[in-house]
Amino acid sequence: MELVELISSIEPADAEWEKSAWERLRSQIRPRDSLGQLEVIAARVASICRSLKADLSRKIIFTMAGDHGVAEEGVSAYPQEVTAQMVYSFVQGWATINVLAKHGGIDVRVVDMGVKADLPKEWNVIVKKIRKGTENFTKGPAMTREEAVRGLITGAELVINAVKQEKYGLIGTGDMGIANTTASAAIFSALCEISPSQVAGRGTGISDDMLRKKIAVIEEAIKLNRPNPSDPIDVLYKVGGCEIAGLAGAVLGAAFMKVPVVCDGFIATAGALVAIRLAPAAKDYLFISHRSQEKGHSVMIDAIGIRPILDLEMRLGEGTGAALAMPIVEAAAKVLRDVKTFDEAGVSKG
Repeated sequence: MELVELISSIEPADAEWEKSAWERLRSQIRPRDSLGQLEVIAARVASICRSLKADLSRKIIFTMAGDHGVAEEGVSAYPQEVTAQMVYSFVQGWATINVLAKHGGIDVRVVDMGVKADLPKEWNVIVKKIRKGTENFTKGPAMTREEAVRGLITGAELVINAVKQEKYGLIGTGDMGIANTTASAAIFSALCEISPSQVAGRGTGISDDMLRKKIAVIEEAIKLNRPNPSDPIDVLYKVGGCEIAGLAGAVLGAAFMKVPVVCDGFIATAGALVAIRLAPAAKDYLFISHRSQEKGHSVMIDAIGIRPILDLEMRLGEGTGAALAMPIVEAAAKVLRDVKTFDEAGVSKG
């Protein structure tokens, strides 16, 4: 599928289905509006799925992995080889994302979008490598425009195939990549024309000196590459990452297939922001799982305008926030579908 075709095919969610959902929710056997944001989520699911009986029981998280050349600037507390090591932990089932996803009845697929190392076949990773890590964007663009587009299409196709062929009804996005908070902050800074100092945070837990260096690195990259805020792909290829392209594509794919997508924290939300800038209607299909502790995430959330489902002071990534929030989205759909109305239950309204 061509990217232009994908974007042009994304339709807004259906307002009439949302209206019908609210009518049912407010007729159910409980005090009006008593479930608060759970009802908001339920109504949004109805508008996305065009149904009052959406089945979100088949859930999957795509954890996209990629390396970043800017890591050589000393912006992370961990060396670059940790990306591949954590991917190994994911496929072995040892990591936090595995535990939380299993708890929520969610499948996890790990995708190599741009890990620098060649991962062994026996690791059972989905290899969609765009390139072996990005370039150091303080010296030029992180990748080519063509590579960024390929990353977007790859992420979209993964979701489209999962929905079409495996009947998944709820998609989650997560990430792994040393220095990807630097790339995500650069994307947000460029797209929203906001100072890097307002959005760059401590990522893996860097010191004050490293944080100052990180901010300076982003400022340098934006000054050198001059990403165009009115062209999301220009921003993505100049200061982004392969896995962020995949994350953005996943949101586009979910919107194309008319299924809800729950993004994780700072990096996944940066990908979602790129998707929304490419296809504004994609926002209708997006849920933000949680408010990350990463400094710029709240600013990013405000820019997108979607209330996060949770606020647990997390900042891990991997898809962990999505793993916790996806069962809540599923629960909201079940409330809409299964709680009887006063008329159905034969209960007096008083």
